[in-house]
Amino acid sequence: MLEALSEWMSYPLNFAHYGGTPPARTGLAHPAIAPYGQYRAGDGGSVIFGLQNDREWQCFCREVLDNTALAAEERFATNLQRVANRAALDVEINACLARMTRAELIERLDRGGIANAPLNDMHDVWAHPQFAARERWREVATPAGPVQALLPPATLSHAPACMGNVPALGEHSADILGTLGFSSAQVDALRSEGAI
Repeated sequence: MLEALSEWMSYPLNFAHYGGTPPARTGLAHPAIAPYGQYRAGDGGSVIFGLQNDREWQCFCREVLDNTALAAEERFATNLQRVANRAALDVEINACLARMTRAELIERLDRGGIANAPLNDMHDVWAHPQFAARERWREVATPAGPVQALLPPATLSHAPACMGNVPALGEHSADILGTLGFSSAQVDALRSEGAI
């Protein structure tokens, strides 16, 4: 796992080792590419996208922002200038995105060939249609009533997932203590003392 994660981090590792200092922490943004990261549409939905070169910037301004003048503006004409002026760039982009829904933004990004993905919140993930399509939900009983639980991600054809009920507090205490060598009288004593 160390090797896999280190490979994934090769850019910041090389940047820090050969450049002398690690790149600044930027959350979902990229320290050397702009625009890149999480952006919010007018309906509150978030999308992650990133432009890899100046050709994509031209396309982004035309297809997504519907603002070709912005592409030619000196502060944003090249990636180096966009990174140097990231705060001003994000103000311009956010003003345009505020006028569209997340679905519209994704459609425009797709039309422009700009890599993107919706950034889902927990409710979006819970309701993701792939879970239903792949029959990943199971009903599990709990002392408070039934709940939906996801199957583990690894599915083995010869070993179905164990999706047992959630036990009540103390439901198996006597069995566990018996396995540990406690007699029935000792378990009863612990129960009467309120220890279990």
